[in-house]
Amino acid sequence: MPHEIHQACIEACNACATACDHCFASCLQEQDVQMMARCIALDADCAAICRLAAGFMARGSEFAKQLCEQCAQVCQACADECAKHTMDHCQACAAACRRCAEQCRAMAA
Repeated sequence: MPHEIHQACIEACNACATACDHCFASCLQEQDVQMMARCIALDADCAAICRLAAGFMARGSEFAKQLCEQCAQVCQACADECAKHTMDHCQACAAACRRCAEQCRAMAA
């Protein structure tokens, strides 16, 4: 079953999407929302591609590996941006993005 083979990556993608959603919503509550614009945009992109990648893996899509390569790139970019900010939600998001990028790179290898 494809979803069992890639379970660790699927779980990392789902956890990352959740962390990105939380970071996105929390960034909108910060005093200087404009300063958080890139973080917010990457959170949205990252959550979307993580959910898409999880679905591709769960279905056993022939394109899952290619999508996971792209997902790893987006996750790394989001992690790098979130790591620049000291807020707890950004730091937690950066950690989830790094874990997901690592799992996606391993899945795509």
